[in-house]
Amino acid sequence: MSKGFLHHIELYVSNLKRSIDFWGWFLDEMGYEPFQEWESGRSWRLGEVYIVFVQAETRFLEIPYHRGRVGLNHLAFHAASRQQVDEITRKLRGRGVTILYADKHPFAGGEDHYAVYFEDPDRMKVELAAP
Repeated sequence: MSKGFLHHIELYVSNLKRSIDFWGWFLDEMGYEPFQEWESGRSWRLGEVYIVFVQAETRFLEIPYHRGRVGLNHLAFHAASRQQVDEITRKLRGRGVTILYADKHPFAGGEDHYAVYFEDPDRMKVELAAP
């Protein structure tokens, strides 16, 4: 265990099943493994870091998530290569996932940044960036 490394990230979601369907395949592609499961949540782990998804209570669903508000803007993951970014992009499109900045893809982050940006079911931005 290294001082300062992330221990875990916990995200509250509007529809746990929909989020599990979305995140499960993506995290599997990234090398994560299922870690914990309970009635209102699920987590995946890669090494010592894990990501948790928890069903938000109904009373908190009235105001939906928006990445432009105070709080988390997006999660960014390392890809193994540009080829992996391209492969995941094809899979995302096949699943009907919204690709952000499609007109600038794969250089939406600049000419030296090869990545795909997309949205999860709650419209959280996710980035997969090549080395």
